[in-house]
Amino acid sequence: MTREEFDRKAATWDADPAKLERARAVAKAIIEEVPLSKSMIGFEYGCGTGQLGFLLGERLAKIVMGDSSPGMLKVLEQKIESGGTTNLIPRLLDLTTDPPPSERFDIIFTLMTLHHIDDILYILRTFRSMLTTPAYLCIADLDKENGSFHGPEFTGHTGFDRKDLKIRTKQAGFADVRFRTVFEVRKTTQKGEVMSFPVFLMIARTA
Repeated sequence: MTREEFDRKAATWDADPAKLERARAVAKAIIEEVPLSKSMIGFEYGCGTGQLGFLLGERLAKIVMGDSSPGMLKVLEQKIESGGTTNLIPRLLDLTTDPPPSERFDIIFTLMTLHHIDDILYILRTFRSMLTTPAYLCIADLDKENGSFHGPEFTGHTGFDRKDLKIRTKQAGFADVRFRTVFEVRKTTQKGEVMSFPVFLMIARTA
């Protein structure tokens, strides 16, 4: 989807219970796989309305939440204000065109964001430059699929082959790259078929 499409969908994004269920599954897996602590500063890229960040916020000192959609960030800001949350920091940011933040982070996480980014090695290297050592990268996204998830008009990646993504992640300067399946999206495609799309969590450590 384009930035404008995300803006248009922002107001109703949280109305889909499957999206929140997916975020809960990813958050649970991150908590199980990474030794989070209140001394850690996190960064979420492609945060949207903050579903994943809110689930992890109590376990971290602070999370900077970056997204390129002003509409999504507006909803996030409203949720932060209504909930009185103080450690989630929204930031309008497109790492494919903007310079990365000057801060350094102990963990970076993304949910269903990577397949929208053209240059995977570039964004992985950017993430590496933003992390301290030791630190963690957690990416949740789709396994390789036949293009049915978004449909023929989509110009991003149709999911990822885990072996290929692992190679690229190591090329970007990470080690101990591992995967686990954390969720399955059941979706009616444009052809009217009900299909299941596995979602993986990739965890890597700064080398």
